[in-house]
Amino acid sequence: MSKEEKEEKEKAKGTANMPVYVKFEVPEELQSTSLEALDLARTTGSVKKGTNETTKIIERGMAKLVLIGEDVTPEEILMHLPPLCEEKGAPYVYIKSQRDLGAACGINKGCASAAIVDPGKAEEAVEGIIAELEKLNRGR
Repeated sequence: MSKEEKEEKEKAKGTANMPVYVKFEVPEELQSTSLEALDLARTTGSVKKGTNETTKIIERGMAKLVLIGEDVTPEEILMHLPPLCEEKGAPYVYIKSQRDLGAACGINKGCASAAIVDPGKAEEAVEGIIAELEKLNRGR
């Protein structure tokens, strides 16, 4: 087996554990920055939590940044979000744990998805996250 074949196999193994709706892998640093921005936006701006509210905000074109949990079951709950975000031009990022997403939203349980509507003091952070996401998406 050549080196290229081994790399392909490792890459495939890494994505085999990801849910169907996850289209790209997000670095840990970008995930934590996104959660911090969500927390700051929650206190100084406006956020929507939960899949129903997030979907409505994306459809209305009001989402500045969408955060989607990776460990949500059943996966069908969130499968519509990435294509909807792409259609509406809303940037989105995957978060490994819905528990972390819930904590950043200020609730004591998991949250499948959230959307930043008004970043408030997190505006610079959100712009930086969007720039990083564009770099990530260019690479795929």
